[in-house]
Amino acid sequence: MKSSSLRQKFSGLCLLLLLIFALAPQLAQAQKSPATDVAKRIDASLAAELGAAADKTPLADDETFLRRVTLDLIGDLPTPEEVIAFVLDSSPNKRAMAVDRLLADKRYGENWGNYFRDVILYRRSDERALLAGPTIQKYFADQFNGGAGWDAIARDFITARGDVREAGNTGVIMAQMGQPPEVAAEMARIFLGIQIQCAQCHDHPTDRWKRSQFHELVAFFPRLTVRPVRDGEKRSFAVVSQDAQPRKAPKDGKYRGSPEHFMPDLNDPSAKGTEMTPVFFLTGKKLELGTPDVKRRSTLADWFTAKGNPWFAKAFVNRIWFEMVGSGFYEPIDDLGPDREATAPKTLDILAIAFANHDYDVKWLMRAIAATNAYQHESVSRGTASSSPFAANIPQPLRADQIYDALTTALGVDDFDSAKPERIKGYRGGQQGARGEFNRTFGFDPSLPRDEVAASIPQALVLMNSPILQRAISANAGSTLLGRLSSEKLNDDEIVAELYLRCLAREPKPDELHACVSHISTNKNRSEALEDVLWALLNSTEFSQRK
Repeated sequence: MKSSSLRQKFSGLCLLLLLIFALAPQLAQAQKSPATDVAKRIDASLAAELGAAADKTPLADDETFLRRVTLDLIGDLPTPEEVIAFVLDSSPNKRAMAVDRLLADKRYGENWGNYFRDVILYRRSDERALLAGPTIQKYFADQFNGGAGWDAIARDFITARGDVREAGNTGVIMAQMGQPPEVAAEMARIFLGIQIQCAQCHDHPTDRWKRSQFHELVAFFPRLTVRPVRDGEKRSFAVVSQDAQPRKAPKDGKYRGSPEHFMPDLNDPSAKGTEMTPVFFLTGKKLELGTPDVKRRSTLADWFTAKGNPWFAKAFVNRIWFEMVGSGFYEPIDDLGPDREATAPKTLDILAIAFANHDYDVKWLMRAIAATNAYQHESVSRGTASSSPFAANIPQPLRADQIYDALTTALGVDDFDSAKPERIKGYRGGQQGARGEFNRTFGFDPSLPRDEVAASIPQALVLMNSPILQRAISANAGSTLLGRLSSEKLNDDEIVAELYLRCLAREPKPDELHACVSHISTNKNRSEALEDVLWALLNSTEFSQRK
């Protein structure tokens, strides 16, 4: 009887184990939630943490939402046809459908490729890093459009090797010309949101990080170097591993060529310093001295991107939330850490954990944020919003690439010229012509707090007086937007409505329509009056911001 009972129990246990293994994929999937479900949790959590003020602002109208999400996701304006179709669509889930459509557009990856190229290159230590600009942008565009997880992208950058004009993932290393302290600091800032470089010369003044911890992080990178590529056909550099002991000690006493990193002696800068073991400052995990470069950096990439490391997910979530909602859980957006205070920290945890559970799926994260009321609220100015965090969306100045693309879309041209990025000329790794000029004039470090990004006189002059824009807004040329509209025999009301749809992605309000039509009808030169209206729209704050 006992034997039979044991057999029955054993059979039952086997059945239970088989059932658990059969359901394992479903159980794992249960940790994943649709973006809309997580969005509801986010809004509820914000209300709980911040009070009723977190949800007091009405949702933006359809025209504002479509322009906002189109600029955020693909960096461009919706067309008049898209605006009209969206407004007339009565589907209850049309906003979610618009997000899906935009995430499937190749311009999605290109837009965010432009963004992260700027994140990397605005903190460059050497102008030669600009050679890598186009390749960095293309790498990100391909990865984002291909659905790569943020963890895979981070791993690629931490472990990168190869020609910087062929391998875009070498961008962070190239931007700092392979100098281990700078590379370590930028990897921590971009992928963890932690500015541990403040502990390079002394213990961090406001965080717990010790000077030794910074140099232990640097100890993961002494065996990489950036070398010129010498093939006679192109000017480039390559990131390579260098595990061998250098034949000669460097003359300056800084031991740059050593396969190990030495923390400088502050009392005797000419001394060799203290040899540092590679230790990850967040966990205390370490590698042995003598570990080869590939092993060092691949192990560090594992530790950076591990789901047990909350700062990896938080840093990316905070950055994307800031770009889309207008204010971050932490600000500045790349200055996080256990000694920093977040706005709505429980809400950030919910979103960061969900992001990690979805395998760091970037498109999923953007769907989730775009589905929240926090994102879809009407916008209020940055100063007004500071007293009620996340109670409204906050207008963002368009980045340089966004302004350029918005102008070409509004004016109905493919490009203002056909210049190619073949050589170094100012910022953006050689972008010449009109786009290069816009990037040099309107560009800003996207990691900066937005109240530190101010409009300038050169920017105003480009929009007001640029010859390429003056030619594009002319009503006397049949190939321009106004020339084409005039040839279609549209009346003044129809032309004004079309210009508003193209420039601001909305129809004019009655008083705006009346003012514009009155100006046209009372002007002896109709062409000049139409140009005045178009010029005014392109120079408006509403055009140069996404609200």
